[in-house]
This record gives sequence, structure tokens and C-alpha cells, in this order.
Amino acid sequence: MRTIGLIGGMSWESSAEYYRIINQHVRDRLGPLRSAQLLMYSVDFGPVEQAQHAGRWEDAALILEDAARRLQAGGAECVVLCTNTMHRVAPRIEAAVTIPFLHIADAAGAAASQAGTLTVGLLGTAFTMEQDFLKSRLIAQGLTVLVPDADERRDVHRIIYEELCVGVISDQSRAIYQQVIASLAARGAQAVILGCTEISLLIKPEHSNLPLLDSTELHARAAVAFALED
Repeated sequence: MRTIGLIGGMSWESSAEYYRIINQHVRDRLGPLRSAQLLMYSVDFGPVEQAQHAGRWEDAALILEDAARRLQAGGAECVVLCTNTMHRVAPRIEAAVTIPFLHIADAAGAAASQAGTLTVGLLGTAFTMEQDFLKSRLIAQGLTVLVPDADERRDVHRIIYEELCVGVISDQSRAIYQQVIASLAARGAQAVILGCTEISLLIKPEHSNLPLLDSTELHARAAVAFALED
């Protein structure tokens, strides 16, 4: 089994989901008492979040480059960045190490393609929905990517940072997300990518009138596939 390296803490709420999902899938594949060989370097999200909203992506990149190097030095055989938004600096992290970097958009895009889905809605932070670092990677895989309108994007972003990142799950916020998903469906979305690793804490398949592509679940599965690859 290869050793998985996780860069977590952004937020730790979703990093805990990565740990749970990875170990559950290893157990399912190998047997009831089996678990993953992994290392996690969990950063302090405060300075990263401040850098995001100030547009200081260079500062955030330096923090995550250091985390990736520490994982490699500790014996990790791949790097999994447990956040969608910070894939904004994925090329910097990938260049900082010599082990494979498993990109979250590749996992989500592959799942959409395998399902025969050509048009997807994308939910995430404002950075993820409005900038091209994730969308362009999905488009390169043959997908059409729709994002919510400006007011909806503001609500989706606010709920992530003010509620989900601190473990607050609200029925009112779930209803807002359901309305956003309905709007994306009306515009032609065939499925929705949950492009923030916290959204699956709020929105489950039973809450959506469209199929959900959960980036956290798909990314974690990709890590397991790498770890158990012959």
C-alpha cells in the first residue's frame, strides 16, 4: 500500500471527512480491520483564509508548498490537497515536490464523464465559481460548466465560510442551496459538482433534484485508488 499525504485544515471539518472516507474505502477493499497508510499535515486555516480574501495567493502558496515538502520528507507517496479553493495554487504545490499531486478537478471531471454528463453546475467558494483554475480544468475534460448568478454566488460563499467551515448546519441554508441547484437545473445542468469540500456536510443526494458529484468523496476515492494501485 502506498502512503497518502493529505494537506488538510482548510477547513478541518472537511479534512476529517477525507480521513473517514479514505479509511472506509480501504476497509471495503481490503477487509474489516484494514486502514489507510497516510500522513496529514493540517495547516492553520486563519492565515490561509486571510490571504485568500486579501488576494495574497503567493503567501497562501508558500504555506502549502511547505506542507507538501514536509509530507514528502515524511514518506508520503502522493499529495492530496483537501480543499477545492486552494487548488488555485496547485501548480506551485505540484512543482514543490517530486511525488504525484492528485488534482481534485480530475476526479470530479472523470466522474462526470463516466456518468455521461456533459453540462454541470459548479458550487463552491466565490473564488472557485468566479475564477478559472477549476473551471478550465473541467472544461478541458469536455464539460460545460455553469455557475450560479451573482446573488446566488454571494449566498453560497457566505454559507461556506460563516457556517460550514465552523460546523454549523442550517435547514435555512440548505433551502438556499436547494434553490440554487434548482436554478442551475433550469439552465440546463445535468448534475452539480459540490466544488467545496464542506458542501457535502449540508447537501446530501436526497436534498437535490439533480445528481451530485461530491468532490470530497471523489477525491478521497482517487487517493485510495492510487494507494492500492498495483
